[in-house]
Amino acid sequence: MPHPPGKSPRNRTELRLPFTRGRDSGRERGQRPERRQQQLNDRTVPDRQHTHPPEEMTADVAVSLLMLAGIVGLSDATRRLLSSGTLAGTGLSVCAVELVSTFQLCCCTHELKLLSDVGGIEPRLALTLTYLASVVHGLTFGGAIGNPSGTLEHAYRSRITGRCALRRIACQFAAAAAARAAVPVIWGLGLSRLHVRHKLLGYRCVSAIHAALPRAAAVEFACAFAVQTAITHTRSVEEKYRVHAVAAVIASVVYAGGSMTGAVFNPALAFSTQFPCSGPSFLEYCLVYWLGPLLGMMSSVLLFDKLVPRLSRTSSSPHLSLETKKRTQRKDLVISDLAALHKCRTHCSGELDKPLELEVEELKTYNTMSSNLTQNKEEIFCSLISRTRREYE
Repeated sequence: MPHPPGKSPRNRTELRLPFTRGRDSGRERGQRPERRQQQLNDRTVPDRQHTHPPEEMTADVAVSLLMLAGIVGLSDATRRLLSSGTLAGTGLSVCAVELVSTFQLCCCTHELKLLSDVGGIEPRLALTLTYLASVVHGLTFGGAIGNPSGTLEHAYRSRITGRCALRRIACQFAAAAAARAAVPVIWGLGLSRLHVRHKLLGYRCVSAIHAALPRAAAVEFACAFAVQTAITHTRSVEEKYRVHAVAAVIASVVYAGGSMTGAVFNPALAFSTQFPCSGPSFLEYCLVYWLGPLLGMMSSVLLFDKLVPRLSRTSSSPHLSLETKKRTQRKDLVISDLAALHKCRTHCSGELDKPLELEVEELKTYNTMSSNLTQNKEEIFCSLISRTRREYE
């Protein structure tokens, strides 16, 4: 049937379109408010991976690196000023250095956390920055600890007094609170687009705990145990090599446990970076980020300072071989010969009981046969014999 002039034909789809839109609108109006709000958020806030082109992400990373360098440089200048000023050599200087160093640690961690959570940088780049930041902190802390668990470990080993440990812990938490308040001010300057976006979102952050509380506490326990073990077993290594070893362990535990808790293993740092985030309650945060690392540190110290040495002594003493007993007897003979030689040199006023060359040969023989004697003991024996020779010649 021809259509009337001046009117265009409409197909069935066009005829049904108003009714379809009405049904769709009614379906949207019938939705629950929270589902509609979630859909609006999904529409208005697209996926972060699609909103950050590579050029913009590179610029954000460059600005963040400059910010980190500025924080480290300013903190290091402050430490040098405190070390050379009127507070140098006093207890206040120690507390001030602890305050500045912990502030540096917390501010840098805030920026790295922002790059990872909001900036969406690649995991490999995040681990690389974590490693480099750990190395820089280790080289610039200047005697500060920056970790309440590590401070308690120092007090346990009597490196610092209990009162000094309490003062350091108070400074660490004060610096954590100061960094928690100062970082939003820096972000508010809008130095990068990442900072601007974070400001528009109200500096919101989501909890890094993505596991059940017992499992999350176990992850923090394991992280603290691994890092404390690395610190304990690298104390004899030169400092410029030791910081790289500890930083590698830190990067490893962040890679292993970062997806579940963030792998903080530092109560003061967690108070600054994790406690403000929405999600678990304060007590739950304390269980994961305070109790877990503390128990991990204590377990490492007790295991390698108490249990392992005791077990090694217990397992070796009942099974001494005949050769070991012979070596022990030879060592006792060498010691008795040394005592007799020393007594003769001190009290006798004539020739030695036997030729001095025979004494030397016997001592060397005993020293060669006994694997328990070190080269230093052999040098002591030879030096003592030489002095005896000079006195009686």
